[in-house]
Amino acid sequence: MTVLILSIIGVISGFILFSRVIIKNGVQHYTGNVRVSVIIPARNEEKNLPYLLDSLQKQTYKPYEIIVVDDFSEDSTSEIAKTFGAKVIKNRELPKGWTGKNWALWNGFLESSGDVLIFLDADVRLSPFAVESLLKEQVKVGGAISVIPYHYTDKFYERLALITNILGIFAFTSPFERKSPKGLYGSCIVVDRENYEKVKGHYSVKGELLDDLNLGKKFSDAKINIKNFIGYDLVSFRMYPYGIMSEIQGFSKGAILSANTLSFGTIFLIVLWLLGLVLVGFITPFLVFSHSPIAIFYEIGYLFYTLQILYFTKYTGRFGIFIPIFHFISTAFFILVTLHSFYQVAFKKKVLWKGREISVERRNNV
Repeated sequence: MTVLILSIIGVISGFILFSRVIIKNGVQHYTGNVRVSVIIPARNEEKNLPYLLDSLQKQTYKPYEIIVVDDFSEDSTSEIAKTFGAKVIKNRELPKGWTGKNWALWNGFLESSGDVLIFLDADVRLSPFAVESLLKEQVKVGGAISVIPYHYTDKFYERLALITNILGIFAFTSPFERKSPKGLYGSCIVVDRENYEKVKGHYSVKGELLDDLNLGKKFSDAKINIKNFIGYDLVSFRMYPYGIMSEIQGFSKGAILSANTLSFGTIFLIVLWLLGLVLVGFITPFLVFSHSPIAIFYEIGYLFYTLQILYFTKYTGRFGIFIPIFHFISTAFFILVTLHSFYQVAFKKKVLWKGREISVERRNNV
């Protein structure tokens, strides 16, 4: 009976943490007349870029310029970008004290001339109304906005990210974070040039691994409004289609460090949600197969979590049916990623991403 109560408390915590902060997709056309610079950092992104650049060509509000910063790619990133008419910049040698992505984004900004800047990761895809919808919301906010893309998956290992993905959504949609947001989600950031220059943009966070969260804090500290949204049918991505190791590295590089940025209320509710999830997820199968008389309480709790997860995935990502139902598999993957992240941060003092080792020592993360 106790575990049933814990699972109910956990499920309630999940509903408190999750909010459907969705941008309305093309309900009313954007009537402004601003020049939009899209800036895309790209390191060995020949497989992702065609999808993003094609979606940018289909926008109802056309960007003024699309800038692809080739960050020392060893594939056809530059050639592909040029075939879509993008302006290609070869990134300069990484200076001491900079991380690769921040340096690429800053150099992209220096080559841009738009009134509004849209920073996009290369694995993002946009609906045809995305740019004008993002512009409308940015005008309403009057500062910076970011979007957590809808997470498309195809292969089994990609779907292991289910629980990790949901927890990432919690970190931005929790009422404690929405009330006083301090971080942005780096895959899709929209900000007017004036406010970006006011905080010196990515130059001000040049050595930070968590560039997006730290940039959001710079805006917040400067009294510039920020707001985060869920991508749903507007902005999407497919994060790690080329191997489970890249998936583990990608999630591990910021798992522990990003947790330090959350408010106590968010962390407390996440712990309650995870406690119930772990209890019913890992114990229920054993009790069912052993025909335990207390299995019914665990089964009810398991069912509650399963239905909640299926509801969340409607708005946050496509993970099939098998993994949401057998969610303990994805929970185990999340634990693995967290332990790997802890090992890198606490013992190695560095993380590996896209062939670069990035030190996490003496970084003033938010």
